[in-house]
Amino acid sequence: MRRALVALGVGLGLLGSTVISAPTQAASPVTAPLASTVAAAQEVAAFWLADGAANLKNATPYAVQTVAHGERTSTPIVPDGKPGVVPPAPGPTSPKGKLPTTSGKVFFVGADGQPHWCTGTAMQSSYKNVVATAGHCAKDTQSAGAMLDKWAFVPGYSEGTTPWGLYVAKQAFVHYDFDVYEDYDRDFAFVTVYNGVVLSSSGMLTDSGRLVENVGGQGLAYNQTTTSSVDVFGYPAGPNPDGTQPYTGQTLERSYGKTFNAMAPDINGERLIGVDSPFTGEGSLGSAWLHNYSNGSRSGYLNGITISVSDTDGDNRYDTSVSPYFDGEFFGVYNVAKNLWSGTIV
Repeated sequence: MRRALVALGVGLGLLGSTVISAPTQAASPVTAPLASTVAAAQEVAAFWLADGAANLKNATPYAVQTVAHGERTSTPIVPDGKPGVVPPAPGPTSPKGKLPTTSGKVFFVGADGQPHWCTGTAMQSSYKNVVATAGHCAKDTQSAGAMLDKWAFVPGYSEGTTPWGLYVAKQAFVHYDFDVYEDYDRDFAFVTVYNGVVLSSSGMLTDSGRLVENVGGQGLAYNQTTTSSVDVFGYPAGPNPDGTQPYTGQTLERSYGKTFNAMAPDINGERLIGVDSPFTGEGSLGSAWLHNYSNGSRSGYLNGITISVSDTDGDNRYDTSVSPYFDGEFFGVYNVAKNLWSGTIV
């Protein structure tokens, strides 16, 4: 698949401020088309919504690289610049609740030809059209050079419903080191999506508007301390090593925990952060770690993305999720994605 490499400056800011200062270093985003034409996007929407959304309902949680042998480490992570933030766009005031309307499932067809899903999160962006998830929930690490097929996002997914529509992906953005070397310290992706669509009573696709205008968009925090606390939101579904299966994957779940420096040698993850969380791996890949999350606005600052889970105390139940550390290069990849328009497929 053809890709374009883009080098760009990384903006810097202070935590709690919306001011972004001059760049100090460059990131290396890799862009890849997913459904790059309206016709292709319409085909993706039809694949997921046809027959009463059968493919959405029959999709299974993605089971690629769900478990890593993570461990705490005292080795400090040195930020590559000053701390910075992007403010969130609060979600709708209804329906009532404390869970973010920005979280949902990302659906795609894997290397096995079957429909699968991970977790994704709507992000604040210039054109209100960006979804964040794990890098290996966008790039197909089972097929060299390929992206996952028929990629779409359903915010607020619950038991087969699409309350704010289905958003077909246009382009994916990953870090060069993940694309080329599968460096799990860079296992994150930002995906631009077209306006949402729903099926009318006559079976026609109807435009449901831009993603962030419908559900809100989470902010972003980078180059922050690794010792804080976050709320984790995702759709865990898989079993623990002892066979217990505490989650169904049908509804959005929440956990809260402290973060810490971590590493996972089996996936060459040397610059990771961990969080105390009981989420199982399958289904929770791509879960959002939100710092300073507000129940009132249902928004916060994305400061981690689950790329794998671990059982660190040996009791055969997962107790830790791990994420890449968000530094200036992470922000650099986001900064490319957030400035690209998608449009409508209707």
